[in-house]
Amino acid sequence: MNIAGSVVFVTGASRGLGLALAKVALAQGASKVYAGVRNTEGFDVPGIIPVKVDVTDEASVLAAAERCQDTTVLVNNAGIGEIQDSALASNMIELTRRMMDTNTFGIVRTAQAFAPILARNDGGAIVNVLSDVTWLSRPMLAAYAASKSAAWSVTNALRLELTGQKTQVVAVHVGFVDTDLVRGFDVPKTDPRVVAEVVFEGVNGGALEVLVDEGTRLIKSSLSLPDAVYFNPQ
Repeated sequence: MNIAGSVVFVTGASRGLGLALAKVALAQGASKVYAGVRNTEGFDVPGIIPVKVDVTDEASVLAAAERCQDTTVLVNNAGIGEIQDSALASNMIELTRRMMDTNTFGIVRTAQAFAPILARNDGGAIVNVLSDVTWLSRPMLAAYAASKSAAWSVTNALRLELTGQKTQVVAVHVGFVDTDLVRGFDVPKTDPRVVAEVVFEGVNGGALEVLVDEGTRLIKSSLSLPDAVYFNPQ
């Protein structure tokens, strides 16, 4: 799948990584880029078409899909995150449900709506933005990590499901990205534009998984080891 000449729909594209993905897709020659946003008012980025969508609302997702029938690449970037006091926090279940509704079920809703469109458009691609917490969960991110692990599982199932219609399904794993979500974190962060460029390089190369940064690659490489990183993270 090549981004050049494709029609790209990016969810969660009002700012941060989503906006970077939309801009880089356009810069790489996409013939059309839709920015899926909750509020289209005030969105004014030359060459990018805002489309109202809330991935937690099935009717909203279906309406966006109906409008964007020419989509060939769906980028599921919309996501939420929140720090919690403990993996045993009293709101752990409530928080996990909320994370799952956006980070996991949001992918299911958009895939259900857009997969038939991609099939009609020669297969195309679905790109799901996940995280390194898919494999490395810390107590302060327990609910978020649970939702991303579930999203990874859904992504793997979708890949097998959509092979027959020639849809490339790409899992993107990345550590902290330099956006508003982690502004107060004193940790290494990757520039959103760099992330977007690495993601689309993978898509163009036919990748099924993109490990954006060194830390993520280290975690993935340790999964089968007796001392896997998730047992004793530094």
